[in-house]
Parts: sequence; C-alpha cells; structure tokens
Amino acid sequence: MNHVDAKVRRGSGGFLDERAGILARDDGCSADGASVELYAKNLKFVAEEIKIHDELRPTLATPNNVSLDLRTMVLRDYGKPRRLPTLVNAPYAGHTAMIADYHNGQSLVQTLLANGIEHVALTDWKSATMDMKDLEIDNYLAELVVAIDDLGGRVNLVGLCQGGWTSAMIAARFPDKVNALVLAGSPIDTDAGEGPIKQMVHESPLSFYEELVELGGGLMKGEFMLQGWKNMHPAEHYVQEHLELYEHADDPVYLAKKETFESWYENPIDLPGRWYLQAIKQLFQENRFAKGKFIGLGRQLDLRNITCPVYLLAGASDDITTPEPVLNATKYIGTPADHIVSRTVPGGHVGLFMGARTLQEGWPQIARWLSAQSGARAA
Repeated sequence: MNHVDAKVRRGSGGFLDERAGILARDDGCSADGASVELYAKNLKFVAEEIKIHDELRPTLATPNNVSLDLRTMVLRDYGKPRRLPTLVNAPYAGHTAMIADYHNGQSLVQTLLANGIEHVALTDWKSATMDMKDLEIDNYLAELVVAIDDLGGRVNLVGLCQGGWTSAMIAARFPDKVNALVLAGSPIDTDAGEGPIKQMVHESPLSFYEELVELGGGLMKGEFMLQGWKNMHPAEHYVQEHLELYEHADDPVYLAKKETFESWYENPIDLPGRWYLQAIKQLFQENRFAKGKFIGLGRQLDLRNITCPVYLLAGASDDITTPEPVLNATKYIGTPADHIVSRTVPGGHVGLFMGARTLQEGWPQIARWLSAQSGARAA
C-alpha cells in the first residue's frame, strides 16, 4: 500500500474518508492501460485533496519588511518609505491578509505599487489565541492607531471588508490621522439591503453566536466560520469543486491556481469571542455605528466627523457585503458629495480584492485617485 492509500484509509482531513472509494482496490486493479491510467488519476486526485485540506498554508506574494509586531497584528511595509503612506487594513473576519497580497501578478498591494503608490503598509492580523479571547474592538482600534502613528501619524487608509468599518471608526475618531479613505466591500450601514448576512444575523438570536463561542472555548473558531461560508453555497463546496478538481487532476496550471486560492481559503483564523460577539450585536444586529451610537476608544463615534475624500467600492454580485451597506455610507459621512466616489464593479466579494478583473480595471483607478488626494491634501 502506498503513502496516499495509507493516508486515505486513516481518514486524513476527515471528509476524505467519503472519497477514498474512488481508489481502485489494491488487489483488484486490472493491468490494462485504461485501468492503470484511471488508477493513477485517482491517486493524483486524492493526493491533491490531502494537500489542499491538510498541508497548504497561506503565504504573502510580495517581499516585505515587518515594521511592527503587535499583539493583534504584524504591520508589513512594502515599497519606499514616504511622508504619506497608504495603509491597507485587511479584513479581520476569519481569513489572513493574503487576500491583499494574493499572488505574484495578482495582488492588490502590487497593483497599488505599480500605479503610483510608492509606500504601502498592510495590517496582517493574527489568529487569536486563548489568552486573547477577551479582547474587544477597542483593543484592535488602539493597535491600528499605533500602526498609523508608527507610519508618521497620517495615512491614506484602505479598508477591505471588515477592515472597512474599523478604518471608518478611526477616521471618525481621529479625523486628522486619515488623509483619504477607501472602503471596499465594507459594511457601514448594516441595516441596508437584504443580503444573506443581514438576514442571518437578524434571524439568529445572539445566544446562537454565544454558543459557538462557548464551543470554541471563548474563541470564535475559524473552522466554524469556514463551515458557515461553505453552507451558503453547499453544492459548490461539497460537490462541484471536487468534481472540477478531479476533472483537472492532470492540469498543472489549474492545480497551481487552485492551490494558491485554497492555501488562503482553507486556512481560516480564530477571532476573540468577546470581539466577535460585540461586532455581531452592536454592529450587525443593532447597527450602532451608522446610527452614531457606537462607543469607540472612549467616545461616541459619529460618521459625520469623517470629512476627508472617500472612495466607496462595491461588488455588483457580492453576497457577503451587498452594495447597499457600502454605498449607503454617503448618507452618514460628513464628506462633501463632490469628494465622494461611489463605484460598483462586476463580481462578488472576494473578487473585489483578489480578482484579476478588478485588480486590472478597478484598483489602478483607486491608486490614481489616492495619489491625487495625497497631492491635493498636502498642498
């Protein structure tokens, strides 16, 4: 019995037990060419499933320097230090900052650097450990302020998904620290629209989320969230993607792309339970931030205090953060209308940050907009 057979028979990765039957029996495989070829393909398929679900780990695509190593995050520096850096605030929502520096030639960080932004920094949020289970949103806001101060005290701030509402909180709490603000796929008005996330958080009582945190020993485990995301599209994740992998088991180009994506997607990070429950209740169930009732770092946050230029980016088919919670920010922020750009682009949620089309067509425009704001605000 070879290594792959043995690993499958042990049930590696849990779900692989169900697909172990794809392998021909050790003692019953015919010696004709077709059977040998099929057996070889089956082995490749199972080995690839094991690799994807057990062995791959997320890796940032672009060389960088670690400028800060804080309790909640590592701050990574790209490019040449400049007076006004651009800080990309990656989502803290269950996956790593690889979403912003995905693949060589397909990276938001690289796109910014190639389109006039000479200095980019990235928040690489850490997976929560048990000693972090009681950290709150304030702890993360405070360390984001530390990162901004370390970069010189004033930045262009680019918030991705959940990194958007923390970025907007900083802009509302400390307006002088943010020169220009980009909110991409960021839920600001969580009552807007009728997306599945809104429906889920309003239909499920807080006790449901409290039980998940209790199961995680005080953490919201990344594996629980990953299961929930997959259950939003069960046919795709439990059937279609495995059929496609089997079909392309001999295609090295397909496998390389698949492995890059799955190294990010299949390796979720854990969140502090208190942080998570605070976000669910106060932001997504009660919409306190948009209503001006959220207390951040000792003060009631008012979106009207955001007066810097703002760029809002939404995905037309985004089913995680539908366009309305993003674009409705215009109703609350204090920025004059002629200094707000609202744009909806084709594609879904993940495609906003790592999709080839948006990186080629959307983000270069945002980079040029940021460069223009940097010059105008500095004048």
